[in-house]
Amino acid sequence: MPGAILHVGATVMCAHGGQATPTVPNPRVMVSGQPTVLQTSPYAVAGCAMPPPTAGNGPCVTGQWLSGSVRVLSLGQPFAIQTGQSVCAPTGTPLMPSVVQPRVLAT
Repeated sequence: MPGAILHVGATVMCAHGGQATPTVPNPRVMVSGQPTVLQTSPYAVAGCAMPPPTAGNGPCVTGQWLSGSVRVLSLGQPFAIQTGQSVCAPTGTPLMPSVVQPRVLAT
């Protein structure tokens, strides 16, 4: 399924409202004037509202895309795309991109 390629300026959050930012941008390909993000790049999550153990299993600390672009690659790696599957650790909930660049789509 096609989706917008994520870049470092995209708004990505964990399921509990924490802000997720990529730790390894891909400066080789730019979209909307910003470096893109590859599927292999981990995300750091800050501000997750999930309570710690005893009340929950959070907060989210990291996130990772499990699936990305299939046909469009950079440096031999797939891009992280808006419609890709992801997971946060330790909660197991997904990352949710809400504001992305609309011009460049990948399948």
